[in-house]
Amino acid sequence: MADNDRHSPDGQNGYDADENGFSVETQLSARAILDEILQRTPYDDDRQELFQLLDYQLRVDENQFREAQQLLEEYEEAYDQLTSPANRVGTFLESPDDDIAYIALGDAEYYANVDPKEVQVDELNTGTRVKVNEAFAVVGDLGYPPSGPIVKVGEVLPDGRLRVSMDGQAMSGRVILRAPELADVALREGDEIRLDPSMRVALEPFQKSEMGGYYLEEIPEIDWSQIGGQERAIKLIRDTIERPLLYPELFEKFGKRQLKGILLYGPPGCGKTLIAKATAHNLTQSYRERTGHDVREHFMFINGPQLLNMWLGETERMVREIFSAARERAQEGNLVFIFIDEADSLLRVRGSGRGLNIANTVVPQFASEMDGLIGLENVVVMLTSNRPDYIDPAILRPERIDRKVKVDRPNREATEEIFRIYLDESVPLDPAWVEQHDDEAASREALVQDATAYLYRRNRDTQFVEVALRSGRRETLYWKDLVSGAVVMSAVERAKDLAIQRAIDTGEDAQGINPADLYEALEAEFQENEIFPKTDYIEDWLKLIDYDPENVINIQPIRDDDRRAPMESVV
Repeated sequence: MADNDRHSPDGQNGYDADENGFSVETQLSARAILDEILQRTPYDDDRQELFQLLDYQLRVDENQFREAQQLLEEYEEAYDQLTSPANRVGTFLESPDDDIAYIALGDAEYYANVDPKEVQVDELNTGTRVKVNEAFAVVGDLGYPPSGPIVKVGEVLPDGRLRVSMDGQAMSGRVILRAPELADVALREGDEIRLDPSMRVALEPFQKSEMGGYYLEEIPEIDWSQIGGQERAIKLIRDTIERPLLYPELFEKFGKRQLKGILLYGPPGCGKTLIAKATAHNLTQSYRERTGHDVREHFMFINGPQLLNMWLGETERMVREIFSAARERAQEGNLVFIFIDEADSLLRVRGSGRGLNIANTVVPQFASEMDGLIGLENVVVMLTSNRPDYIDPAILRPERIDRKVKVDRPNREATEEIFRIYLDESVPLDPAWVEQHDDEAASREALVQDATAYLYRRNRDTQFVEVALRSGRRETLYWKDLVSGAVVMSAVERAKDLAIQRAIDTGEDAQGINPADLYEALEAEFQENEIFPKTDYIEDWLKLIDYDPENVINIQPIRDDDRRAPMESVV
């Protein structure tokens, strides 16, 4: 292992030597001493081989020592990191002076020094995160936080600061700053923004999720002809809402103002919501044709219970937001329809004022917002309810809700019309049924007539409920007395299921609906009572039978095992 090339011509190894002839390196390591010994030992000396073995072992030991030293250094570094104090994360608010940062750290605020080697204070933005060491000096810029609470703007102050609120009491009146990116953004009351985790700075705006859920961007194209049996209600709506929009000059000439509100009331399943959607579509179409303006309808579908909130003032705030959005859309030239379903749950009759009653504050707020629509010509408020007697009279008075439209249950002719709508040309008919008539149109009309006649039977099988009146009279109601558009639609859908199942069982695609399918579907619809109350509770049934509650003593649904012959007092 001896290396002859390592010796210099003068017998030295290239190291500087001292006065004793030893190099400086020989004083530092055993290998250097051994090199000197090898240089002074003749090549033919018997000890040369031992010296070379010793040199090899020293090299191995030195490498192992260096590896152990490196591992020890890494361990000490890791130990120092694990035992050193953690850096805190604060929020930068502003810089009052050079190399000084005004920061928020938890609930406390500090004027902190800034390490100029790590951070340039003029590059920090309000709301950005900063790294703070144990001496509370800023030693790092971490950028904007990616997360934070979503709050609502309660007020925009003149100097640009914001008063915000959120669910709960803690944030009911907090004033915050804006990040530079939000400085020129136009914010209004009710807008949603994201705060930094310290909840001191607004970082970015968010689309209002609640308001987004109120809009139906695409209104179904429902023509008036698709609503069966409600000609009177449709005529009243067209006379009171459509005409002022189409002929404003005539109404102005006679000093007539446009109606702002209308109430649709009646039993469930009779088309109140369908009428409201058809109103938005048809009025917009008529307005376009009359004025030549490409206007767009905005249908704000709001469920009454959806606005109820356990936090004090939240329901009132949402009511303000709805009407504020409606006014903005109307001022842009759009036709706005505010449709509130189940309005009796939101605008209930106010109590005596004792205790906490949400209606005591929501009703005045709603009434105030309705009064604020007087100057707008293209906003219509439509309410629906099964129990209009529960709605506060202050809402139903003229100049707020000007018209009350009763959506009645369909009579026999209207029921036939509804059957025609749902049994249109797109619904396949049983070929055997079609063969019994002259053509498909005649067979389809015969199917409608048969289904209606089956539904309007008055016998023991169609008895449904018995009503005891205060006059002492007892009246029996039959299927026909509780029919609705929803019942007819559901029966047709059930009949389709039966036809599909028959096609699967027989393997014949040429299957369609026949009268037996509709009979079975109607039987199932009333036996299951899917849209009727499961209990005998009077209040639940009064929503269906359209009786004055003051005249009813008791209601008894007629079950399958206690059906009896019709009474003479049947309506």
